[in-house]
Amino acid sequence: MVVSRRGAPSQAPRVSFNESPSRILVGDCVAEMAKLPAGSVDLVFADPPYNLQLKGDLKRPDDSRVDAVDDDWDKFSSFAAYDDFTRAWLLACRRVLKPSGTLWVIGSYHNIFRVGTVLQDLGFWILNDVVWRKSNPMPNFRGRRFTNAHETLIWAAREEGGRGYTFNYEALKAGNEDIQVRSDWTIPLCTGEERLKGLDGKKLHPTQKPEALLARVILASSRPDDLVLDPFNGTGTTGAVAKHLGRRYIGIERDPAYAAAAEKRIAAITPLEAPTLAPFMTAREAPRVPFSALLERGLVSAGAKLVDSKRRHRALVRADGAVTLGEIVGSIHRIGALAQGLDACNGWTFWHLETAKGLISIDTLRAEIRAEMATA
Repeated sequence: MVVSRRGAPSQAPRVSFNESPSRILVGDCVAEMAKLPAGSVDLVFADPPYNLQLKGDLKRPDDSRVDAVDDDWDKFSSFAAYDDFTRAWLLACRRVLKPSGTLWVIGSYHNIFRVGTVLQDLGFWILNDVVWRKSNPMPNFRGRRFTNAHETLIWAAREEGGRGYTFNYEALKAGNEDIQVRSDWTIPLCTGEERLKGLDGKKLHPTQKPEALLARVILASSRPDDLVLDPFNGTGTTGAVAKHLGRRYIGIERDPAYAAAAEKRIAAITPLEAPTLAPFMTAREAPRVPFSALLERGLVSAGAKLVDSKRRHRALVRADGAVTLGEIVGSIHRIGALAQGLDACNGWTFWHLETAKGLISIDTLRAEIRAEMATA
Protein backbone atom coordinates (compact mmCIF):
# COMPACT_ATOMS: atom_id res chain seq x y z
CA MET A 1 0.00 0.00 0.00
CA VAL A 2 1.36 3.42 -0.98
CA VAL A 3 0.84 6.25 1.50
CA SER A 4 1.20 9.95 0.92
CA ARG A 5 3.03 11.02 4.07
CA ARG A 6 2.11 14.68 3.70
CA GLY A 7 -1.04 14.51 1.59
CA ALA A 8 -2.60 12.79 -1.39
CA PRO A 9 -1.16 13.56 -4.83
CA SER A 10 -2.20 16.85 -6.38
CA GLN A 11 -3.55 14.94 -9.37
CA ALA A 12 -5.96 12.94 -7.19
CA PRO A 13 -9.49 13.19 -8.63
CA ARG A 14 -11.60 15.90 -7.03
CA VAL A 15 -15.32 16.52 -7.31
CA SER A 16 -16.74 20.04 -7.38
CA PHE A 17 -20.03 20.74 -5.61
CA ASN A 18 -22.16 23.75 -6.39
CA GLU A 19 -23.62 23.83 -2.89
CA SER A 20 -22.06 25.50 0.14
CA PRO A 21 -18.68 24.06 1.21
CA SER A 22 -20.49 22.93 4.40
CA ARG A 23 -23.97 21.47 4.25
CA ILE A 24 -26.18 19.15 6.26
CA LEU A 25 -28.59 16.67 4.73
CA VAL A 26 -31.60 15.66 6.83
CA GLY A 27 -32.57 12.03 6.44
CA ASP A 28 -31.38 8.45 6.71
CA CYS A 29 -27.63 8.25 6.16
CA VAL A 30 -27.75 5.28 3.78
CA ALA A 31 -30.45 6.88 1.62
CA GLU A 32 -28.71 10.26 1.56
CA MET A 33 -25.29 8.80 0.74
CA ALA A 34 -26.90 7.00 -2.20
CA LYS A 35 -27.57 10.46 -3.68
CA LEU A 36 -23.90 11.50 -3.51
CA PRO A 37 -21.52 10.87 -6.42
CA ALA A 38 -19.44 7.71 -6.14
CA GLY A 39 -15.78 8.30 -5.32
CA SER A 40 -16.32 11.92 -4.26
CA VAL A 41 -15.37 11.95 -0.55
CA ASP A 42 -11.83 12.26 0.82
CA LEU A 43 -12.48 11.43 4.47
CA VAL A 44 -15.30 9.88 6.50
CA PHE A 45 -15.63 10.27 10.24
CA ALA A 46 -18.41 8.11 11.67
CA ASP A 47 -19.76 8.17 15.21
CA PRO A 48 -22.56 5.61 14.88
CA PRO A 49 -24.96 4.42 17.59
CA TYR A 50 -23.06 2.30 20.11
CA ASN A 51 -25.94 -0.09 20.89
CA LEU A 52 -25.27 0.32 24.63
CA GLN A 53 -27.95 -2.21 25.55
CA LEU A 54 -29.00 -0.40 28.71
CA LYS A 55 -31.58 -2.43 30.64
CA GLY A 56 -32.71 0.27 33.03
CA ASP A 57 -31.79 3.55 34.67
CA LEU A 58 -28.16 4.08 35.67
CA LYS A 59 -27.95 5.62 39.13
CA ARG A 60 -25.30 7.20 41.33
CA PRO A 61 -24.62 6.07 44.93
CA ASP A 62 -27.00 8.81 46.14
CA ASP A 63 -29.75 7.23 43.98
CA SER A 64 -29.80 10.15 41.53
CA ARG A 65 -30.28 9.21 37.89
CA VAL A 66 -27.36 9.44 35.44
CA ASP A 67 -28.23 11.16 32.16
CA ALA A 68 -27.09 8.20 30.06
CA VAL A 69 -27.79 7.39 26.39
CA ASP A 70 -31.30 5.91 26.28
CA ASP A 71 -32.52 7.42 23.00
CA ASP A 72 -34.39 5.26 20.50
CA TRP A 73 -31.67 5.75 17.88
CA ASP A 74 -29.30 3.71 20.05
CA LYS A 75 -31.64 0.74 20.44
CA PHE A 76 -31.51 -2.38 18.27
CA SER A 77 -33.51 -5.58 18.57
CA SER A 78 -30.47 -7.87 18.39
CA PHE A 79 -26.79 -8.04 17.54
CA ALA A 80 -27.78 -9.33 14.10
CA ALA A 81 -29.91 -6.22 13.54
CA TYR A 82 -27.01 -4.00 14.59
CA ASP A 83 -24.65 -5.86 12.25
CA ASP A 84 -27.08 -5.40 9.34
CA PHE A 85 -27.29 -1.68 10.13
CA THR A 86 -23.48 -1.43 10.31
CA ARG A 87 -23.01 -3.27 7.04
CA ALA A 88 -25.46 -0.99 5.25
CA TRP A 89 -23.88 2.32 6.26
CA LEU A 90 -20.33 1.07 5.76
CA LEU A 91 -21.17 -0.10 2.23
CA ALA A 92 -22.63 3.32 1.52
CA CYS A 93 -19.47 5.00 2.84
CA ARG A 94 -17.26 2.73 0.76
CA ARG A 95 -19.12 3.70 -2.42
CA VAL A 96 -18.71 7.46 -1.89
CA LEU A 97 -15.07 7.30 -0.78
CA LYS A 98 -12.35 8.04 -3.30
CA PRO A 99 -9.88 5.21 -3.90
CA SER A 100 -7.40 7.27 -1.87
CA GLY A 101 -9.97 8.08 0.83
CA THR A 102 -10.00 6.79 4.39
CA LEU A 103 -12.60 6.21 7.07
CA TRP A 104 -12.54 6.73 10.83
CA VAL A 105 -15.14 5.12 13.08
CA ILE A 106 -15.36 5.51 16.84
CA GLY A 107 -16.99 3.23 19.37
CA SER A 108 -16.86 1.64 22.80
CA TYR A 109 -16.49 -1.98 23.87
CA HIS A 110 -20.22 -2.39 23.19
CA ASN A 111 -19.86 -2.10 19.42
CA ILE A 112 -16.36 -1.42 18.10
CA PHE A 113 -15.37 -5.07 17.74
CA ARG A 114 -18.50 -5.83 15.73
CA VAL A 115 -17.87 -2.77 13.55
CA GLY A 116 -14.26 -3.86 13.00
CA THR A 117 -15.35 -7.30 11.84
CA VAL A 118 -17.82 -5.86 9.35
CA LEU A 119 -15.16 -3.40 8.12
CA GLN A 120 -12.81 -6.23 7.27
CA ASP A 121 -15.55 -8.38 5.79
CA LEU A 122 -16.40 -5.56 3.38
CA GLY A 123 -12.79 -5.16 2.21
CA PHE A 124 -11.67 -2.11 4.17
CA TRP A 125 -8.01 -2.25 5.21
CA ILE A 126 -7.37 -1.27 8.83
CA LEU A 127 -4.46 1.16 9.18
CA ASN A 128 -4.59 1.83 12.93
CA ASP A 129 -6.73 1.47 15.98
CA VAL A 130 -6.41 4.52 18.20
CA VAL A 131 -7.24 4.63 21.89
CA TRP A 132 -8.90 7.85 22.99
CA ARG A 133 -8.05 8.02 26.68
CA LYS A 134 -10.44 10.35 28.50
CA SER A 135 -8.71 12.46 31.13
CA ASN A 136 -12.06 13.04 32.86
CA PRO A 137 -14.13 9.85 32.41
CA MET A 138 -17.44 9.15 34.10
CA PRO A 139 -16.77 7.03 37.20
CA ASN A 140 -18.08 3.49 37.59
CA PHE A 141 -20.86 4.12 40.11
CA ARG A 142 -21.59 0.52 41.02
CA GLY A 143 -17.98 -0.43 41.62
CA ARG A 144 -18.33 -3.76 39.83
CA ARG A 145 -16.14 -3.04 36.82
CA PHE A 146 -13.13 -0.95 35.83
CA THR A 147 -13.95 2.65 35.00
CA ASN A 148 -14.55 2.94 31.26
CA ALA A 149 -11.89 5.54 30.59
CA HIS A 150 -11.37 5.11 26.84
CA GLU A 151 -13.00 4.64 23.47
CA THR A 152 -11.50 3.14 20.33
CA LEU A 153 -11.18 4.66 16.87
CA ILE A 154 -10.48 2.53 13.81
CA TRP A 155 -8.76 4.18 10.85
CA ALA A 156 -9.14 2.28 7.59
CA ALA A 157 -8.35 2.66 3.90
CA ARG A 158 -11.12 1.94 1.43
CA GLU A 159 -9.45 -1.23 0.24
CA GLU A 160 -6.30 -3.29 0.53
CA GLY A 161 -3.72 -1.92 -1.86
CA GLY A 162 -5.38 1.50 -1.86
CA ARG A 163 -2.99 4.17 -3.10
CA GLY A 164 -2.22 7.71 -2.02
CA TYR A 165 -4.19 7.95 1.20
CA THR A 166 -3.34 11.05 3.19
CA PHE A 167 -1.29 10.82 6.35
CA ASN A 168 0.31 14.10 7.39
CA TYR A 169 3.10 12.37 9.25
CA GLU A 170 5.70 15.11 9.18
CA ALA A 171 3.30 17.84 10.31
CA LEU A 172 2.02 15.74 13.20
CA LYS A 173 5.57 14.89 14.25
CA ALA A 174 6.68 18.53 14.06
CA GLY A 175 3.79 19.54 16.30
CA ASN A 176 4.75 16.82 18.76
CA GLU A 177 8.28 18.10 19.39
CA ASP A 178 9.70 15.95 16.56
CA ILE A 179 8.43 12.73 18.15
CA GLN A 180 6.16 10.35 16.25
CA VAL A 181 2.54 10.69 17.33
CA ARG A 182 1.39 7.52 19.08
CA SER A 183 -1.89 5.68 18.79
CA ASP A 184 -3.01 6.56 22.34
CA TRP A 185 -4.49 10.05 22.61
CA THR A 186 -5.31 11.69 25.94
CA ILE A 187 -8.08 14.23 25.39
CA PRO A 188 -10.79 15.31 27.86
CA LEU A 189 -14.49 14.77 27.33
CA CYS A 190 -16.54 17.57 25.84
CA THR A 191 -17.49 19.86 28.72
CA GLY A 192 -18.02 23.52 29.58
CA GLU A 193 -18.84 26.07 26.90
CA GLU A 194 -18.06 23.61 24.12
CA ARG A 195 -20.97 21.39 25.17
CA LEU A 196 -24.16 22.45 23.38
CA LYS A 197 -27.12 23.01 25.70
CA GLY A 198 -30.86 23.09 25.09
CA LEU A 199 -33.28 25.73 26.36
CA ASP A 200 -33.62 23.70 29.56
CA GLY A 201 -29.89 24.03 30.23
CA LYS A 202 -29.29 20.31 29.74
CA LYS A 203 -26.86 18.89 27.19
CA LEU A 204 -28.40 18.90 23.75
CA HIS A 205 -26.83 15.64 22.59
CA PRO A 206 -25.71 12.81 24.88
CA THR A 207 -22.60 11.79 22.93
CA GLN A 208 -21.09 15.06 21.68
CA LYS A 209 -17.40 14.50 20.96
CA PRO A 210 -14.66 17.02 21.84
CA GLU A 211 -13.47 19.27 19.05
CA ALA A 212 -9.84 18.45 19.91
CA LEU A 213 -10.45 14.81 18.99
CA LEU A 214 -11.92 15.70 15.61
CA ALA A 215 -9.16 18.23 14.94
CA ARG A 216 -6.51 15.57 15.35
CA VAL A 217 -8.36 13.17 13.05
CA ILE A 218 -8.89 15.79 10.33
CA LEU A 219 -5.39 17.26 10.55
CA ALA A 220 -3.87 13.78 10.43
CA SER A 221 -5.72 12.41 7.43
CA SER A 222 -6.95 15.20 5.15
CA ARG A 223 -5.82 18.33 3.34
CA PRO A 224 -7.34 21.80 3.04
CA ASP A 225 -10.33 21.79 0.66
CA ASP A 226 -10.81 18.02 1.04
CA LEU A 227 -14.39 16.82 1.37
CA VAL A 228 -15.18 15.39 4.81
CA LEU A 229 -18.34 13.36 5.39
CA ASP A 230 -20.00 12.54 8.72
CA PRO A 231 -22.95 10.17 8.23
CA PHE A 232 -24.03 10.60 11.88
CA ASN A 233 -23.81 14.38 12.11
CA GLY A 234 -25.40 14.91 15.55
CA THR A 235 -24.76 18.48 16.67
CA GLY A 236 -22.09 19.06 14.02
CA THR A 237 -18.76 18.74 15.80
CA THR A 238 -17.09 17.25 12.71
CA GLY A 239 -18.54 19.97 10.49
CA ALA A 240 -17.51 22.79 12.83
CA VAL A 241 -13.93 21.54 13.01
CA ALA A 242 -13.78 20.79 9.28
CA LYS A 243 -14.88 24.32 8.39
CA HIS A 244 -12.45 25.85 10.89
CA LEU A 245 -9.63 23.86 9.27
CA GLY A 246 -10.55 24.82 5.70
CA ARG A 247 -12.17 21.55 4.65
CA ARG A 248 -15.47 21.11 2.82
CA TYR A 249 -18.12 19.18 4.70
CA ILE A 250 -21.27 17.11 4.32
CA GLY A 251 -23.14 15.94 7.40
CA ILE A 252 -26.16 13.64 7.45
CA GLU A 253 -28.60 13.71 10.36
CA ARG A 254 -32.08 12.25 10.62
CA ASP A 255 -33.16 14.31 13.64
CA PRO A 256 -34.26 17.78 12.43
CA ALA A 257 -33.59 19.35 15.85
CA TYR A 258 -29.99 18.14 15.92
CA ALA A 259 -29.53 19.21 12.29
CA ALA A 260 -30.83 22.72 13.03
CA ALA A 261 -28.49 23.09 16.01
CA ALA A 262 -25.57 21.88 13.90
CA GLU A 263 -26.33 24.31 11.05
CA LYS A 264 -26.39 27.22 13.49
CA ARG A 265 -23.15 26.05 15.09
CA ILE A 266 -21.29 25.58 11.80
CA ALA A 267 -22.52 28.90 10.38
CA ALA A 268 -20.85 30.71 13.28
CA ILE A 269 -17.44 29.16 12.55
CA THR A 270 -14.74 31.29 10.90
CA PRO A 271 -12.17 29.32 8.88
CA LEU A 272 -8.52 29.81 9.79
CA GLU A 273 -6.34 31.96 7.55
CA ALA A 274 -4.73 30.09 4.66
CA PRO A 275 -1.10 30.42 5.90
CA THR A 276 -1.95 28.48 9.08
CA LEU A 277 -3.36 25.63 6.99
CA ALA A 278 -0.68 25.43 4.29
CA PRO A 279 0.50 21.86 3.68
CA PHE A 280 3.61 20.90 5.59
CA MET A 281 6.64 20.71 3.32
CA THR A 282 9.50 18.38 4.13
CA ALA A 283 13.10 19.17 3.21
CA ARG A 284 12.95 16.56 0.47
CA GLU A 285 9.86 18.18 -1.05
CA ALA A 286 11.15 21.74 -0.80
CA PRO A 287 12.36 23.41 -4.03
CA ARG A 288 16.01 22.82 -4.83
CA VAL A 289 18.31 25.74 -4.10
CA PRO A 290 21.96 25.38 -5.22
CA PHE A 291 24.71 26.86 -3.05
CA SER A 292 25.60 29.23 -5.89
CA ALA A 293 22.17 30.86 -5.44
CA LEU A 294 23.36 32.20 -2.08
CA LEU A 295 26.17 34.03 -3.88
CA GLU A 296 23.81 35.34 -6.56
CA ARG A 297 21.46 36.73 -3.88
CA GLY A 298 24.36 38.31 -1.96
CA LEU A 299 23.79 36.17 1.12
CA VAL A 300 27.32 34.74 0.82
CA SER A 301 30.28 36.47 -0.83
CA ALA A 302 33.07 34.95 -2.87
CA GLY A 303 36.11 34.68 -0.63
CA ALA A 304 34.04 34.13 2.51
CA LYS A 305 35.21 31.55 5.02
CA LEU A 306 32.90 28.66 5.95
CA VAL A 307 33.42 26.89 9.29
CA ASP A 308 31.77 24.04 11.14
CA SER A 309 29.80 24.77 14.31
CA LYS A 310 32.89 24.24 16.51
CA ARG A 311 35.24 26.12 14.17
CA ARG A 312 37.50 23.12 13.73
CA HIS A 313 37.39 23.16 9.91
CA ARG A 314 37.54 26.05 7.46
CA ALA A 315 36.78 26.22 3.75
CA LEU A 316 37.00 29.04 1.22
CA VAL A 317 34.00 30.03 -0.96
CA ARG A 318 34.89 30.36 -4.65
CA ALA A 319 33.16 32.72 -7.07
CA ASP A 320 31.61 29.79 -8.96
CA GLY A 321 29.85 28.37 -5.88
CA ALA A 322 32.33 25.59 -5.21
CA VAL A 323 34.43 25.58 -2.02
CA THR A 324 38.06 24.71 -1.41
CA LEU A 325 39.81 22.94 1.42
CA GLY A 326 43.56 23.23 0.90
CA GLU A 327 44.19 22.27 -2.70
CA ILE A 328 40.91 20.34 -3.12
CA VAL A 329 37.87 21.89 -4.79
CA GLY A 330 34.36 20.50 -4.52
CA SER A 331 30.80 20.98 -3.41
CA ILE A 332 29.82 21.95 0.13
CA HIS A 333 28.88 18.29 0.68
CA ARG A 334 32.07 16.72 -0.70
CA ILE A 335 34.34 19.16 1.12
CA GLY A 336 32.37 18.74 4.35
CA ALA A 337 32.78 14.97 4.14
CA LEU A 338 36.50 15.32 3.34
CA ALA A 339 37.06 17.62 6.32
CA GLN A 340 35.59 15.01 8.66
CA GLY A 341 37.08 11.95 6.99
CA LEU A 342 33.60 10.67 6.13
CA ASP A 343 32.06 9.22 2.98
CA ALA A 344 29.14 11.68 2.97
CA CYS A 345 28.03 14.90 4.60
CA ASN A 346 25.07 17.28 4.49
CA GLY A 347 27.00 20.45 3.73
CA TRP A 348 23.97 22.65 4.36
CA THR A 349 23.85 21.79 8.04
CA PHE A 350 27.62 21.29 8.49
CA TRP A 351 28.90 24.63 7.20
CA HIS A 352 28.31 28.01 8.84
CA LEU A 353 29.15 31.57 7.91
CA GLU A 354 31.03 33.92 10.21
CA THR A 355 29.00 37.11 10.82
CA ALA A 356 29.20 40.06 13.21
CA LYS A 357 26.45 38.37 15.26
CA GLY A 358 28.18 35.01 15.34
CA LEU A 359 27.80 31.84 13.27
CA ILE A 360 24.82 31.36 10.98
CA SER A 361 24.07 28.08 9.23
CA ILE A 362 24.07 28.28 5.45
CA ASP A 363 20.89 26.18 5.67
CA THR A 364 19.23 29.17 7.35
CA LEU A 365 20.24 31.32 4.42
CA ARG A 366 18.82 28.75 2.01
CA ALA A 367 15.54 28.87 3.96
CA GLU A 368 15.30 32.62 3.24
CA ILE A 369 15.43 31.92 -0.49
CA ARG A 370 12.82 29.17 -0.21
CA ALA A 371 10.53 31.51 1.70
CA GLU A 372 10.83 34.06 -1.10
CA MET A 373 10.05 31.35 -3.67
CA ALA A 374 6.96 30.28 -1.71
CA THR A 375 5.71 33.87 -1.55
CA ALA A 376 6.26 34.32 -5.25
